[in-house]
Amino acid sequence: MLPNGEIKISEMSSSDLRNLIQTGEGTYLEFKKTTPSPDKIAREIAAFANTGGGTILIGVDDYKNVTGISGYFEEEYVLHKAAYSHCVPAVPIQIELVHYGQHDVMVVRVPESDKKPIYNKGKKKRLVFVREADESILVSDEQVQILKYKNSENGVTFEYGKNEQMLFRFLNEYGEITVLRFSQVANITSFRASKILVNLVSAGILNLFRRSDTDYYSFANVSK
Repeated sequence: MLPNGEIKISEMSSSDLRNLIQTGEGTYLEFKKTTPSPDKIAREIAAFANTGGGTILIGVDDYKNVTGISGYFEEEYVLHKAAYSHCVPAVPIQIELVHYGQHDVMVVRVPESDKKPIYNKGKKKRLVFVREADESILVSDEQVQILKYKNSENGVTFEYGKNEQMLFRFLNEYGEITVLRFSQVANITSFRASKILVNLVSAGILNLFRRSDTDYYSFANVSK
């Protein structure tokens, strides 16, 4: 909504909206029939902000059907509460309205944050989500640290010591490793293993990828 209380009508035409919907949900697009609770929609907002930004369409179901919204101001209230109260720091979303036949669809534009990570307020601790394909995924502590490093003005430094030598030998032989396996191989604490792996990912030497809800690390020139 604009500062004077007016609703912003999008420049997007109904055909533009239909074409966007037909692309389907993905890394940069999410459908919602209605806006869920502030804490749930905040996860989607934060995930987009932590990845590459994105768009949430309110009034479109998972099957690409335009169902429309019933109350703009109610939906807007929940969205603003999610973006400004449940996301830390706040995410400056933009909300527009598109007329589509007999329905109205809300277009929620989420910018990519330059202050990553964006946290979500949890019951016990703050959580971090990122966008992966068409889902908002809760990330590990290591992934949170990598997000911090990528948005830090300070460079990443690491030493090539015996732990790193053992790590590289293991990767040359097996191709991938977890924090737990590295800690066992190098006989170091999981905290130390995590720190070394995070530094190497942040320096562009290793890649981090997830499989079966577990983080794995491989050399950066190895595609998964």
